[in-house]
Amino acid sequence: MHRHLCNERKKMVSGIFYSASYLVNVLKELWNPLTESQCLLLLDNVTVKGYKKGEIIYHEQEIPQHLFFLADGKVKIYKEGVGGRQQIVRMPELKGFFGYRAGLVGTPYITEAAALEDTTLCLIPLPVIKQLIRENHTVALFFIEHLATLLGHADEQTVSLTQKHLRGRLAEALLIMKDRYGADLKSNTLAMEPSREDLANLSNMTTSNAIRTLSSFVSERLVAADGRKITILDEPQLRLIAKNG
Repeated sequence: MHRHLCNERKKMVSGIFYSASYLVNVLKELWNPLTESQCLLLLDNVTVKGYKKGEIIYHEQEIPQHLFFLADGKVKIYKEGVGGRQQIVRMPELKGFFGYRAGLVGTPYITEAAALEDTTLCLIPLPVIKQLIRENHTVALFFIEHLATLLGHADEQTVSLTQKHLRGRLAEALLIMKDRYGADLKSNTLAMEPSREDLANLSNMTTSNAIRTLSSFVSERLVAADGRKITILDEPQLRLIAKNG
């Protein structure tokens, strides 16, 4: 019944509701079961928005209004530190959620988010998410597990950024990019094409150190670099460097 319902809405309204019905079908698999009324609630409230490369998605200290679903593109979540230098704290995976933690506890954002390339997001109002959490234990459990996973990653990142050497941090950053956004199956070229500055901000080092460390990886034939295109040549060794720091 639910699939039929979503298809009917797709015929009635073009453009944005087509994309909304796509998202609802994704959520129905993640949050099974969703009732017919919950499916309609999502269809009525989901919006789809495009962001240009470099465009800010939300600002630090802004009051959260939505949960974001990364339908297409790439996003960085970062915190500005001393002297305005960015520290990238997370890159949401494709078809993943972000931007809702602060809203669930009623506090402003403590980070900012920006599009790393042209990006499409689905936005769900936080009151809708809170209603689904109250009504549906599957949805509640999903977000508990999602937040617990993020906390685990944050713990690992804290140790990595404070205890690992430059080589270990850069190797880990390259592998995070592959794990989040993938790589060409034949060449192992990363789908993400980071600027040297973003590479540095993810690895907690200066841009000059990121450039030098990447150059040493190229010299050792661990990776190849052609502008922003980075190809992993020796992934087992790179993972060993990331593990040992």
